[in-house]
Amino acid sequence: MAIAPETLHKEEALKDILRGYGSIVIAYSGGVDSTYLADVAAETLGDAAHLVIADSPSLPRGELGGALRLARDRGWHIEVVQTTEFENEEYLRNDGMRCYFCKGQLFEMIERYAREHGVAFMAHGELADDALDTTRVGVRAARERGAVAPLAAAGLVKDEVRALSQLRHLPTWNKPSFACLSSRFPKGTRLNTEEVRRVEEAEEVLRAMGFRQYRARHHGDLCRIEIEPGDFARIIDPAVRTVVVQRLQALGYRHVSLDLVGYRTGSTA
Repeated sequence: MAIAPETLHKEEALKDILRGYGSIVIAYSGGVDSTYLADVAAETLGDAAHLVIADSPSLPRGELGGALRLARDRGWHIEVVQTTEFENEEYLRNDGMRCYFCKGQLFEMIERYAREHGVAFMAHGELADDALDTTRVGVRAARERGAVAPLAAAGLVKDEVRALSQLRHLPTWNKPSFACLSSRFPKGTRLNTEEVRRVEEAEEVLRAMGFRQYRARHHGDLCRIEIEPGDFARIIDPAVRTVVVQRLQALGYRHVSLDLVGYRTGSTA
């Protein structure tokens, strides 16, 4: 595939930035950005590149398993940490600062890991275009705790990371966007692990039915499905619709609705 020379130059700049760090521990999620950063860091720094992934109820088991398999297949140095945000009242109340408290605790744990392993820098997958989104309070938490953002420092944006990931044969290059399961609840709705697990199971139904970009938005006994508008015809096909409704009702949802606006980020905020 053809990639603009400017994009390739940015990757070389990223490698120079990483070399300057000497050693690094990356907050890894298995998503597009942190996976690309992990691959470049491992290539550039070798054993001095470390990954930490958070295991919590807000991360689907399938996402965790896939992220770990990829890391191990690539030979990356990875550590799983158990986070406890569901024991934090400030997180559970699910206001506009939820991500701040989650990421704050994660980077406290990563900082501890860095000290114990003699790693010089903590990093996360912030992109150059993330600075335009003022709602990303998780980025604020990372910065406050001293985490660096090498992708942003190199000027890389999402489309470039996808293109470079494809060039590296990373399976995440075209992975749909993903946010933690807690984001499926309206702001101000108190979180609990039982309902988060139900959302995970509802989204697994959609995944198993072949949908690629989806959300199961939780509104008490109503599940509001978001999918790409191009998939509307398929989900309302009687054979598919019947299975989806039956399986979601079996999870405890009394009502199942299709959001006619379609998939979009932050629609329960």
